[in-house]
Amino acid sequence: MKIAIGNDHSAVDLREEITKHLRERGFEVEEVGTFSRESSNYPEWGEKVCRKVLAKEADLGIAICGTGVGISIACNKVKGIRAVCCSEPYSARLSRQHNNANVLCFGARVVGAELAKMIVDEWLDAEFQGGRHQTRIDMITEIENKG
Repeated sequence: MKIAIGNDHSAVDLREEITKHLRERGFEVEEVGTFSRESSNYPEWGEKVCRKVLAKEADLGIAICGTGVGISIACNKVKGIRAVCCSEPYSARLSRQHNNANVLCFGARVVGAELAKMIVDEWLDAEFQGGRHQTRIDMITEIENKG
């Protein structure tokens, strides 16, 4: 499985930690940036992650900014993306099981590296349950298609 990961300037260090963790778990990782600690705009990096997922150049995406909120909002503007902002593992797991979230977001100023790894692990280890949850995703897609 391949994961695209991107971040703004506030999350360079955490992205490096998460990338190392993912590779240790055997995942292929594509880092899309930023690699600089100079101020940058999170929508740019979130969109890059999402475009990799939509193009099937990555199976899933992870996007990190200061809080995780802004980058998740930006990611959810990309049609076909179901991004979730999580600060704890339980919601991360359920976001995959119930919502089939394809991009995980969190904040470098909100969670530390070890908690971020737990969030990532729960998210990646969970599987979509389908059934009534697929019905709800279909309804979300209908809303998205209305514009």
